[in-house]
Amino acid sequence: MSSTVNTTVNHDHPIFHSHPFYSLQATSLVPGLSDPLLAVILPVLAYWFTSAIFHLLDLSNWAWLDHYRIHDSAEVSSRNRATRSEVFRAVVFQQAIQTALGYFWLSDAPEHIDHSAAMRAVARALSYSFGVLFLSPSDEQAYPLLRDASPRLAYIIYWYLIPAVQLFVAMVVLDTWQYFLHRAMHINKFLYKHLHSVHHRLYVPYAFGALYNHPIEGFLLDSFGAVLSEAIACLSVRQAALFFALSTCKTVDDHCGYRLPFDPLQMFSGNTADYHDIHHQIVGIKSNFSQPWFVHWDVILGTRMTRRDIEERRSKLKSS
Repeated sequence: MSSTVNTTVNHDHPIFHSHPFYSLQATSLVPGLSDPLLAVILPVLAYWFTSAIFHLLDLSNWAWLDHYRIHDSAEVSSRNRATRSEVFRAVVFQQAIQTALGYFWLSDAPEHIDHSAAMRAVARALSYSFGVLFLSPSDEQAYPLLRDASPRLAYIIYWYLIPAVQLFVAMVVLDTWQYFLHRAMHINKFLYKHLHSVHHRLYVPYAFGALYNHPIEGFLLDSFGAVLSEAIACLSVRQAALFFALSTCKTVDDHCGYRLPFDPLQMFSGNTADYHDIHHQIVGIKSNFSQPWFVHWDVILGTRMTRRDIEERRSKLKSS
C-alpha cells in the first residue's frame, strides 16, 4: 500500500526561499560586526548589563525589596572573603580569556548551508511519513492538501522547532558537564582547595561575582563547557551567540541574591538564586551542584537540598 501512495512535494513552493529574521542572508546579523565576534562579545555585554541591574537594586534603599533579598545587604561585606575590586578584576580577566578562545573557535567554522535544499528534504520526509502512515491510495483528495502543507510545516520545523531542540540539547549538555565537574571539585580535596575554593570566598553571592573563579576552573567549567555544548548541539554561530548570552544571564541571575517572583529566569526552572544560594552556605555546600539551567541531576543523584530540607534538619537537631 505504501508504495503506491502519492507523497510528492511542491519543490517550487516560494516558502523554500524565505528565511526568518534571525537568519538574514547578510554576512553578519549586526552591520559592521562579524557573527563570530558578536557571539563572543554578546555574553560579556549580557553579563555586565544584567549585573548592573542587580547592582542598582543593591544600591537602592527601596523597602519593598527587603522582602525579596535572600541575605541582608550588610552580610555581603561582612561575610565575604573577597573584595569587590578583587572580584571585578578576576571576572574581567576570565572574560578576556573566554573572548579570545571563543573567537578563535567560532571564526574557524564558516557556515555554508543550502537552506532551501535542507527544507525540501524535511518536506519530503514529512510528506512521505504522513502519506505512508495515515493515507491510502484511495485518499486522492488529501494529496493536494499534503502537497501544499508539507512545505509550510517544513519551514516551521526547520527554522523554529529544530533550533529550539538544539538550544535545549545545548542546555542539557552544559548542565551535565557543569554538574559533574562542579561536584568533582567539591569531592576532590585538591581541586577544591586549589581551584573551586576561590569561588566560595563569596559566602554571600552577588550578581557580578557569578564568574569569580580560579582561571583554570573558569576555562574548564565555563569556556570548555560552552564549546562542548555548542559542538554537540551543532549550533550555528547565531544560535551560539543566543545560547552564550542566555546562559550568561542565567548564571548572573543565579548569583543575584534576590528571590524575585517576576524574574523570568527564576520562573523558568527550579534552579534559582535561592537554590544556588543554599550551595554557597555551609549547610548546603555538598548539595545543589546543578547549574545553570535545570536541577534534574541533583534530583536523580540525590544531591538536591531545599529550604524545607534545611528547616527539617535544624528541627531534628533541636529535638535531639
